[in-house]
Order: sequence, then structure tokens, then C-alpha cells
Amino acid sequence: MRYVLDPPVTPALRDDLVRLWRAADGADGPVEPGTPEDTRAELIGYLRALAEGRARLLAALDDEGHAVGTAFLFRNTHRLMRHWVWLYAVLLHPSVRGRGAGRGLLAAAEDAARGMAGVRGIRLTLRGGEGLERFYGLCGYREVGRVPSAIKAAEGDFRDDVTMWRPLH
Repeated sequence: MRYVLDPPVTPALRDDLVRLWRAADGADGPVEPGTPEDTRAELIGYLRALAEGRARLLAALDDEGHAVGTAFLFRNTHRLMRHWVWLYAVLLHPSVRGRGAGRGLLAAAEDAARGMAGVRGIRLTLRGGEGLERFYGLCGYREVGRVPSAIKAAEGDFRDDVTMWRPLH
């Protein structure tokens, strides 16, 4: 597995990202189904942020060069919060989970954040109730906030929105 910061966004990579997002979205628990077009539309927002220089893409690539993991680092624009980044769309294809790929992806994201001038921390949110809090905790993140039932994963299935923080100093 290779972790590549700011890979060229080719049509093949875009297709890989759509497939990855669709495979990974429900892998941690049930989510309401969306269409490939829904996924592509969401991805376009992230790719627009890349093109505008507001975000950076970290891609986990398999031996054939296909994206099997992602993390997007977004710089804060608020003048009082420019010292930390948001980590969004931290996803791994189910086929590579359980073999250290997640820890590798987070370590690569931390290295990328450390390489950004003035960045001292990473903040992310996750869907509660799936054990992700424990995983991120083992990787050096700590829970700093929780909004009960803020995420509707499926009809009648509401999950907490959990905020995690990783200091880099």
C-alpha cells in the first residue's frame, strides 16, 4: 500500500473514488442507500475544494495503483483556527481493513498535516456506535465532543456525531 498526497485527479482516480466511497459507506454499519450519482455529486464538492486549493487529498493506493483509501485535509479559513485542519472522508475499502491500512492512512495524514505551515492539530467527526472511537483513540485521537442522534444512518437508526482531536505537537 502506498499513501500519496495530492495525486493527479484523473478520470480513473475519480472512478476509483466513487467505487471506494460506495463500498466503504455502509461497511461500518447500515446507511440509507444512495445512487452512484449521489456519491459522484458529493465527490465533486471535494474535488472542487482540491481545485480551489482549499483541500488536499491523501490517497491509499493498492499494488495496481487503484485508490482503496482516502482522507481529505481541509485548512481552516477562520483566522483564530488556522492552526488545525479538518480530516474528512477517511475511508478504506473493506477488502483492506484489518491489516494496518487504517493506521497507515492516519499516520500519512498526520505527516501531511505536519507539513502544512503552522498546523498543530487534526479534528474529525465520525458516526458513533460502530467502534470507531476506540480505533481513533488507539491512533492518538481523543473524543472532545458528541451530539446525540445527530446522524440518521437509516430509517429509525440515529447515531451520535462524535468529534475527535489529535494534537500534533
